[in-house]
Amino acid sequence: MPLDVATMIGSAGDDTRHVAQDYLWTLNFGPQHPATHTTLRLVLKLDGERVVDAIPDIGYLHSGFEKIGEHLDYNQYVTVTDRMNYISPMANNVAWHHAVETLLGIELTPRCKYIRTIIAELARISDHLLANGAVGLDVGAFTFFLYAFYQREVIYDIFETLCGARFTNSYTRVGGVMYDITPEVIQKTRDFLNSFPKTLDDMERLLNRNRIFIDRTSGVGVLSKEEAIGRSGSGPVARASGVTRDLRKDEPYLAYEDLDFDICCARQGDCLARYMVRMAEMRQSLRIVQQALENLPPGPVDVGVDQRTALPDKQQVYQTIEGTISHFELVMANRGFEVPSEEVYAAIESPNGELGFYLVGDGSDVAYRARCRPPSFIHFAMFPDLIRGHTLSDVVAVLGSLNIIAAELDR
Repeated sequence: MPLDVATMIGSAGDDTRHVAQDYLWTLNFGPQHPATHTTLRLVLKLDGERVVDAIPDIGYLHSGFEKIGEHLDYNQYVTVTDRMNYISPMANNVAWHHAVETLLGIELTPRCKYIRTIIAELARISDHLLANGAVGLDVGAFTFFLYAFYQREVIYDIFETLCGARFTNSYTRVGGVMYDITPEVIQKTRDFLNSFPKTLDDMERLLNRNRIFIDRTSGVGVLSKEEAIGRSGSGPVARASGVTRDLRKDEPYLAYEDLDFDICCARQGDCLARYMVRMAEMRQSLRIVQQALENLPPGPVDVGVDQRTALPDKQQVYQTIEGTISHFELVMANRGFEVPSEEVYAAIESPNGELGFYLVGDGSDVAYRARCRPPSFIHFAMFPDLIRGHTLSDVVAVLGSLNIIAAELDR
């Protein structure tokens, strides 16, 4: 990592003015650094070990994910959402098609709503595990990281059984999902619900009273409630500062209105509070998944061939003329979608916060405009104010507590 000397010239005095020179170091933190967890860059101005300023640089991945949304149809684009917040791609799938279905005016079937709720909450647990595990690793708690990463593998096994993919799932479709949930998936999920609380208890015993961890995170990177609101913070970052907003409660979607769960908040607004909120939210996600599994409605998982939006199942394609025609129009003729020339914004409570899409339809099966409101983009802009005055070693703690995913930054 190159080090360059920058010179700051200032003036001091009352009637007489003289020039003093203070030497600041310019340190490139990233784009390749063990504690950035991804390809992002910070340009730090240091006075010894003290951070004077930080300039976030977002342009390293060049994914162009917003413009691609204007060239792929409403089903094809789900593969791109997998690669935005790649720590919880299932939640991204749900967010994209939630916006598309809002534009098209589609009401999902009850079974589809519950299945999407289950996968969204499993994705939340998976995301929080890596976020907190990485924070622990950055401040020296390697065993804690191993506990967290193993449980992510268990969730990957569930997703693989559900849709055949462990990581980039592309599971949702307009008006439904790729496959119905199977008894094997339900059993694996129940096994996880039974085993994970004990692991969560062990993880909390490892860190919650660990003196080194507390010293490295308590009082570091404090974000006040007013600043969180004024800077459009959301998710665990905002709730750790006392903001009680959660789209699952405030603007219910999917099956959340039918389920009982609590909103986890704290007041301190520091790195430790953000860690605590994520740990508590995982327990609430377990409650949600448990209720959704036990009350899973019967019936189809997509809206069927009548609306000409969801692909019919193979049984319909092979045995009914309506299914054959619908499949042909959606796959071969590209004339299945009837999209109004309107604009919508729809968002979900993703693991990191409010993940929303703004879409403009023009009658075709491709969006005229597609824009995204990713939480990492908003939270990364807060970083300079949170780190000023802290030491270089605090950079990794603050950055990890915000859980910045670089693929959500570069448009």
